[in-house]
Amino acid sequence: MKRNIIIIGLVSMITVFLLSACTGETDENTDTETDSNTQEEMDKETESDSNEDMEGMDHSGMNMSGSGEVPEDLEEATNPTYEVGSQAVIESDHMKGMKGAEATIAGAYDTTVYTVSYTPTNGGEEVTDHKWVIHEELEGTGEAPLEPGTEVTLNADHMEGMDGATAEIDSAEETTVYMVDFVPTNGGEEVTNHKWVTESELSAVE
Repeated sequence: MKRNIIIIGLVSMITVFLLSACTGETDENTDTETDSNTQEEMDKETESDSNEDMEGMDHSGMNMSGSGEVPEDLEEATNPTYEVGSQAVIESDHMKGMKGAEATIAGAYDTTVYTVSYTPTNGGEEVTDHKWVIHEELEGTGEAPLEPGTEVTLNADHMEGMDGATAEIDSAEETTVYMVDFVPTNGGEEVTNHKWVTESELSAVE
């Protein structure tokens, strides 16, 4: 009789031990799964923030449409490849929906264009290699072209915080620049008098 009681006791203890071990393993698996899900959510949030930062750098504050006004001393091109009123395909991607759009030429001018880096006057991070600013949109600059590294003051409002900002010339190119009207390829309203697109950033309509 005592032997049976001892055996039953041992079996009971073993059963309790096994149940406890299974429960602990289940809890551990649940905790691990929860941690994994939490990490996955954090990764997604980080990726989302990163994408937003990238978009912010993609000229998100740029004024796509313009007034059509140009500096008084800007010379119209005498024999542009793309005449005013003609169509051309935009090959540049300054903004989303720009590349591949069919544009109507609203103006053509011979000048020197620059890429510039500057810190916006309204705060924010430095903008680097902004395309494009023309020589006539710089204050007190003298003769073109200016050398890379030259410090200038911007007199253009293509982007918020741009007008009046101190900038550094990154590169210079003498070419024909165009003001264009186009409908973005990703939808949206027509963009009018967009400044600027260079001749090398356009191609003929097939």
